[in-house]
Amino acid sequence: MKEIIIATKNKGKAKDFEALLEPMGYKVLTLHDVAPHIDVEETGETFEANAILKAEAIAQELQATVIADDSGLEIEALDGEPGVYSARYSGDEKNDESNIDKVLQKMVQVPDDEKTARFRCVLALASPGQETIIFEGTCEGLITDERKGDKGFGYDPIFYVPEFEKTMAEMEPEEKASVSHRGNAIRELGKTMPGLSGN
Repeated sequence: MKEIIIATKNKGKAKDFEALLEPMGYKVLTLHDVAPHIDVEETGETFEANAILKAEAIAQELQATVIADDSGLEIEALDGEPGVYSARYSGDEKNDESNIDKVLQKMVQVPDDEKTARFRCVLALASPGQETIIFEGTCEGLITDERKGDKGFGYDPIFYVPEFEKTMAEMEPEEKASVSHRGNAIRELGKTMPGLSGN
């Protein structure tokens, strides 16, 4: 099995990547496995900028092919918030529960038919000395009034997917992988993966 480095220390993200890349014949390694000391500050103002920043910095340091993602929730009624600030929406400390609380609080006055939102994921595939390639995936849904489900992570408990008639946190891993923003981005990436040099 070929190894691929994912530029994350987030266990939830690592599981998403494993579910989609292992069937393609890739063993997923995270920064915990190969370089726990590395921490790249996400200073970009877009998902794309942050993904490229992380992928290129880590690929250069490790002299290896690296996949980095930046992803988040975009709520139309909140002008695209929390967007690139999804992980630290309620403050600098990444806290899923307080982030969800802030979204629910802001959405109280929003009519049900205006609670549309999407998860967006941008992946950057970087190798030393090669041009970085970008892949993107989205998942459309609605923000619920309360948390439902205990699977997943981040905003999954309040993101309702009409196609499945449940929130992402109520889905089995295979269901989530089939429809999620990260799943869609990884499938785009997967079309390129077999041709990766040195992997």
